[in-house]
Amino acid sequence: MTEHVRTELSAGIMTLTLARADKKNALSNAMYSAMSDGLERAEKDPAVRVVLFQGDGDSFTAGNDLADFSAQANGKDTGEPQAHRFISNLGRATRPLVAAVQGNAVGVGTTMLLHCDLVFLADTAKLMTPFVNLALVPEAASSWLLPARIGHVRAYAMFALGEPLDAATALACGLANAVVPAADLRARARAAAEALTKRPAGSLNHTKALMRDMDKIAAQISREGALFRQRLQTAEAREAFAAFAERRKPDFSKVAG
Repeated sequence: MTEHVRTELSAGIMTLTLARADKKNALSNAMYSAMSDGLERAEKDPAVRVVLFQGDGDSFTAGNDLADFSAQANGKDTGEPQAHRFISNLGRATRPLVAAVQGNAVGVGTTMLLHCDLVFLADTAKLMTPFVNLALVPEAASSWLLPARIGHVRAYAMFALGEPLDAATALACGLANAVVPAADLRARARAAAEALTKRPAGSLNHTKALMRDMDKIAAQISREGALFRQRLQTAEAREAFAAFAERRKPDFSKVAG
């Protein structure tokens, strides 16, 4: 368990709050594990009707803690990686997932939204998927889901060039239900989650299943995950993480892919 994810169940809503604001809610192995535990509990516990994701501070999440990535890239034992478990649980979740997103949503902070059924953005939100900048590849089936949602060229620019989407653009692209003032974000997302708890759970679960090709999602997650783990062991990845730690631009011209 970790103090950096708060899990609360009230009135049928399991709220998973990222609570590492001093690190922009960068996701550690323990945080992935705690969120996975929450999703797995939600699938088994009939008292959980909806799962709501939110983050403390001025960022939803800075994405994976790069210190963990760097350790893995340099062959250090960081324990059983939990990110893939979390992503896999997102892909097969049957409960409605709701997200309240403020500030930066980096990497998995954006790709996880593709698995959420309702997404509310603060006007401060910025969605970023800079995987290629880190010599990595997309995850969470986003290499399929994101182009399907917003088109190939815009998705490629997000992946390959690291171009962010501001809240208004994300809304226009169909990545969110609404953009609201940051002060109203949690209340708006909570109200939507409460509305879902009043709908018949069986109908909601079947509707979600009909809208998602879970077999294809699982296959894409597996394919991406294998490539992601391979990329973490490359010289390009080590250069990317070293450059980040040294606060310089990476130089990929002299390292093998």
